[in-house]
Amino acid sequence: MRAERGGLPPGDLRQALAALADDDRKLTADLFQHRFEPPGPLTGHTVGNLVLLGLMELLGDPVEALAQAAGMVRAVGRVLPMSCQPLGIEANVRGADPARPDEVVIVRGQHNIAVTPGQVESVRITPADAPACPQAVAAITDADWLIFGPGSWYTSVIPHLLVPELAAAIVASPARRLVTLNLAEESETLGLSLADHLAALRWYLPALKVDTVLADGKAVGDPEPVRHAAESLGAQLAVAPVAAPDGTARHDPGALGAALVPVLASGR
Repeated sequence: MRAERGGLPPGDLRQALAALADDDRKLTADLFQHRFEPPGPLTGHTVGNLVLLGLMELLGDPVEALAQAAGMVRAVGRVLPMSCQPLGIEANVRGADPARPDEVVIVRGQHNIAVTPGQVESVRITPADAPACPQAVAAITDADWLIFGPGSWYTSVIPHLLVPELAAAIVASPARRLVTLNLAEESETLGLSLADHLAALRWYLPALKVDTVLADGKAVGDPEPVRHAAESLGAQLAVAPVAAPDGTARHDPGALGAALVPVLASGR
């Protein structure tokens, strides 16, 4: 078929189709990240989590479910679960009820911990002795680099250190390790400095050694406390402009990638 008589030339047609594919990919990715707003029983949950739950029930295998979901959004790379069995997360939170600022209560669930108005004092997974996903352990063992963050510190980063077999694999892996610090505190880390973020990693996994800590210059402010905390993990502090230019507390993908290139390419 030829594009003639007012139709798009073949090159333009291919570009138009590619643009449509890109739009479809973006829409699918945005849909997966969409979080339901209140009121309603799904408040706080993302469409992606619900899709994953459905795929897990259909396929009976979380590794295969994640592979199918990755294909739906045309993701590059592989996503693996920490464990192939369901895990819960709970936290001791001080002042979750503003009327009782000194009371410590247990808050359960990732979303509830992430938005708690109180101060998170500790987190744990349930069951505490959950077996690690074998494919995740193998990936950690074979990796060149293990990269922690950015992300919600107590509910996305630290939980990887709480599965005993994963923690052991992280410590034993010959890979180099990099921590990317967040740009701003979140509800779950209110009152925690960037140096405190690094101290939390060491508290939950004392044997953890890190090669590099990457942070945004503006977010760091005075670099000395962060540098000292990085050195306590055996790491050097690398500072680079990685924040999004719109002023929001988001990393700019291009800037973050550019900052990572020399770090990941460096020799031991």
